Amino acid sequence: MWSRLRLSAISLSLIMIAGCSDPKIDTSSMPASVVSVEKVRASLPSYKRDEFDRGLIIIATATFDGVDILNPQRMNAAEIAESANAQMHGLTGDQVIHRADQILRERRSREREQAIRTLTRLEEKQANAVRDKQQLDRFTIDQARFYMSASPYGAPEPVIDLEVTNGTDQAISELLLRGVLTSAGRSVPWVDESFYYAVPGGIEPGETLKSSLAPNRFGPWGDAQIPSSAVLTVTLEGLRGSDNKALWDAPDLTESETARLERLREEYAGVTLSNRE
Repeated sequence: MWSRLRLSAISLSLIMIAGCSDPKIDTSSMPASVVSVEKVRASLPSYKRDEFDRGLIIIATATFDGVDILNPQRMNAAEIAESANAQMHGLTGDQVIHRADQILRERRSREREQAIRTLTRLEEKQANAVRDKQQLDRFTIDQARFYMSASPYGAPEPVIDLEVTNGTDQAISELLLRGVLTSAGRSVPWVDESFYYAVPGGIEPGETLKSSLAPNRFGPWGDAQIPSSAVLTVTLEGLRGSDNKALWDAPDLTESETARLERLREEYAGVTLSNRE
């Protein structure tokens, strides 16, 4: 029994001595760094050497995570090299591999957290845009007609007749509208422009209002070539309330934001909103 205990103690001592004798990276000087890295690499089994090489690169480049490329005064090249050397100094081959693996895990974790924050932000923006559009849809353009009317001075005057209904729960003081005037056989509209209509007295919730607007006859609306058969389409682009502030104006996602949202949804399809916080 005593012999076995002595043998175990001796074996443990040999393992500890062997571990302590593993070569380590010495970055105290450039020559020492080159020599020690080669020694550490040579001490590893051949199947670990590629991992070791990748580990050195990962540890060295990890220093750049803290560099602000828009502010080069923050760290110069010598400081970056010094920081990388400090991270590698005194490490064995296995420790380099382990440290590199830890850096990668931490980096993936940060990237995942950032991606989830972006996903949540884009989904909230999309939801706000949908909600506001639903509110705007409650204000309807019931009729729209364009024609030329003779003015008291004999010159033709453009006229837009509008009938709108305020189905929202807010009083409306101003409309942002887009008018497109087209005619058969023409691929290009006679007119395609946005314009404001400040409603005298406003439009109360549930109220329907008929108005005749007089666009500038010296602009595209006053073109004498516009045929009487031209068709006017008016769409609502925005509303202002009684305090003259914009209502329900959350912007839609851009094309790039939409594409990014789709990619993030595919990648994090199993992540619920509660797990994103």
